[in-house]
Amino acid sequence: MSPFETPDEEEVDRINRLQRELFDELYSLFDPPLPEGVPGRLERIVASAEIVKGDSVLDVGSGTGILVPLIQAYEPARVFACDLSAAMLKQLRRHYPDVGAIVSDIRQLSLPDSMLDVVFINAVYPNIVDKWGAFTNLGRMTRQAGRMVISHPLGKAFIDSLREKVPFPLDNFPEKSEAEILFEPFGFSIKDFVDEPELYILVLTRQN
Repeated sequence: MSPFETPDEEEVDRINRLQRELFDELYSLFDPPLPEGVPGRLERIVASAEIVKGDSVLDVGSGTGILVPLIQAYEPARVFACDLSAAMLKQLRRHYPDVGAIVSDIRQLSLPDSMLDVVFINAVYPNIVDKWGAFTNLGRMTRQAGRMVISHPLGKAFIDSLREKVPFPLDNFPEKSEAEILFEPFGFSIKDFVDEPELYILVLTRQN
């Protein structure tokens, strides 16, 4: 039985369409400059993944690529970016042509089995509609001992301020005890957990 409540396909498609339309329209708002303090917190988020030179990295919900230069500083072999918004990824490709940018719902991304060393899900976890499908697919693509980082550089309470401003539902970030239950079915266990007023980081490790 899924630990996540999963809407039916029609509802998943409806919410994905609303998100795609919104972010296609607002993509220019996600480029720097960033709010004060955010760049440093993004550095902490990327550092938490412990990227090793030669790793393969996926940035889920990458937007225009705000994490990409921080990831590239660790000299990964390959960086992939996945987003629902084609406009977001068009902007990303302009700045980072070496990144493999793929327009897709993460649950349908078709990278090979066990090829990823690191997955980032930054500021997008609440937006993922079919979390069971998404994390099943991420578990397939992540190698044993690979790391997955779920994060937000403004903290989990920031989502509350967005709920009245967007035309689609947003889930909460999980507490540590909840995360242990949610991600165990996909083969992930908690490696680290940070819950500060303006920073949320959940680091998971692929066990099997």
